[in-house]
Amino acid sequence: MRKNLVDLLRGKFLVSGDAPKNWMFIIFISILATVMIASSHSADRKVHQLAALNEEIKELKNEFVDMRSDVQRLKLESTIGATVEAKGLYPSEVPPRKIKVKSAKK
Repeated sequence: MRKNLVDLLRGKFLVSGDAPKNWMFIIFISILATVMIASSHSADRKVHQLAALNEEIKELKNEFVDMRSDVQRLKLESTIGATVEAKGLYPSEVPPRKIKVKSAKK
């Protein structure tokens, strides 16, 4: 048992008669580990991109709400009246009248 442990620590399995089989396994494990690490980094990058896009969505929603409230305020009759008074237009003092058109029946 001790001899096997010493041989393993010295790396004798890498230079013995069946070493090419061991080297192929080590290379395979190394490539597999590299692929796993790359996949993990790719997943982390995508998570960070999603977080950034979610922040941008929140900002755009807030901007939309602000713009919508500004538009609603600008559409008020009092705001429009104040704007056109500055240009010399005033509301009519006489209320509008309905015009009824009588059609001739045939």
